[in-house]
Amino acid sequence: MPDLRFQSQPPAHTEIPRTKKGEGQWSLGYTEPLNKNEQSKKDDDPLNVQARILHIYSKRGFDSIDPADLRGRFRWMGLYTQRAPGFDGGKTATLEEEELDDRYFMMRVRSDGKLLNAATVRALGTIGRDYARDTADVTDRENIQYHWIRIEDVPAIWETLESAGLSTLEACGDSPRPFLGSPVAGVAKDEIIDGSSALDEIYRRYIGSPEFSNFPRKFKTALTGHPGHDVSPETNDVSFVGTVHPEHGPGFDLWVGGGLSTNPMLAKKLGVWIPLDEVADAWEGVASIFRDYGYRRLRARARLKFLVQDWGVEKFREVLEKEYLGRELVSCESPTSPVGHRDHIGVHEQKDGRFYVGVAPTAGRVSGTLLLQLADLIEEYGVAGARLTPYQKIVLIGVDGDKVEELITKLDEIGLSARPSNWRRNTMACTGIEFCKLAIVDTKERARDLVAELERRFPALDVPITVNVNGCPNACARTQVADIGLKGQLVMADGEQVEGFQVHLGGATGLQANFGRKLRAHKVTSAGLDDYVTNVVTAYLADRTDGESFTEWVQRADEELLRGEKALETIPS
Repeated sequence: MPDLRFQSQPPAHTEIPRTKKGEGQWSLGYTEPLNKNEQSKKDDDPLNVQARILHIYSKRGFDSIDPADLRGRFRWMGLYTQRAPGFDGGKTATLEEEELDDRYFMMRVRSDGKLLNAATVRALGTIGRDYARDTADVTDRENIQYHWIRIEDVPAIWETLESAGLSTLEACGDSPRPFLGSPVAGVAKDEIIDGSSALDEIYRRYIGSPEFSNFPRKFKTALTGHPGHDVSPETNDVSFVGTVHPEHGPGFDLWVGGGLSTNPMLAKKLGVWIPLDEVADAWEGVASIFRDYGYRRLRARARLKFLVQDWGVEKFREVLEKEYLGRELVSCESPTSPVGHRDHIGVHEQKDGRFYVGVAPTAGRVSGTLLLQLADLIEEYGVAGARLTPYQKIVLIGVDGDKVEELITKLDEIGLSARPSNWRRNTMACTGIEFCKLAIVDTKERARDLVAELERRFPALDVPITVNVNGCPNACARTQVADIGLKGQLVMADGEQVEGFQVHLGGATGLQANFGRKLRAHKVTSAGLDDYVTNVVTAYLADRTDGESFTEWVQRADEELLRGEKALETIPS
């Protein structure tokens, strides 16, 4: 039963929109659990599973784990059972979840925009090497994700993480998922405002709090004071974006209701100015609206974006101000969006005269060993630390100018390039069928092979073309906002089902934000992907006008070119 102490009653002058039938909104009186997920959370606060992991499951082993914990509450501790080997993509939708369960776990470690010093990076590498079969991936939510985790090892891993100032708490589940923070917060020369203290305060107040451990579904937060909007604010449930008020100075606009998956929506901009020390209060207000008014009847409609869509941004702001904040927000025109995204790859001077260096693993895949090597370099070259990015990259902060080139050489030797090809720089991939129970196709290795082949075929590509590879429709790799978005599915080839992709073309965030162009009945096999991308990119390079981006070209290009059925080979000089 939800704890009604956490809910505000709407003042008489605040009219709350009501749906035609009950959608499981607590503050409208719909408090009965309406699906198995809500029942599980009613039965026991998922945060309580931490004690059972420490004192029961880790001592008695995998077979002792209660199924309701294993496939539900464990997620609040950053743990998912990974996909058992031997099940192809055709089994994803036909087998029950428990049939796909392996006896090992994926584990997500949240960084929340923190600067990770050498000791912290070394701790992350040690976990990967000693407990995760040397796995480690940088995710597009600034996490480190491990595989092959045994339940018996979880307490030791948590102890190592705690000593390094990190945690897996609420890294998954219907909870405040890991925050996206600007990778260059506090050091970028063009930064509007450093929001690091606000993220720290949100974490301190609300992560691990029973007051916010039971949302209708996941709740994703992003915050940046950088004008490049380097945290994909359009695709998060709540985003704070640096802005400047003509009288009050730097602060944050508030965007709500972004999200992708099968019903993609871009966040709505409130057009407000929030000072740094009030960001945590505003986050609490938005999170509380989601908790109290979010739809809990159907999981497919349980994200905040559906509530924002139904209410409209004006009503959402009114409820936030009157019911939760008790004051009006200062209005301010929303900041201008940049073209594209800012990944911070390469060498950039900081405002203190030192440099930050952004490096690119391929499709986010690293390893425990690589992280240990990175920790050694951070220590050897006196680097302040590293931050993870929303584009599966790593940024080293605080590098002395006379050490930059030598450090870049050393980084390249361990597989982290500060001057990568445009293909390596701009490709992302989700976990895929290798470990994920929701996936239908391979993604990580397919993306790495694609990058290698495109580097061979287009060694001097002069424009960024983003390629996002996803193993299922859930869009963890932000498929719909890539130049070339690939959504995994099974396709027919020569009378057989094989791995393939539905294609989204010309998607973007920023000034050109859109969800890409889908071509009717158009699918590409995984085996044919290299040639398909080659044909489309060749057509773009031949047909583009001066300065025309891939996104702009896709909007006007002939469908024949986008289907890859016709290759234009003459590239204008």
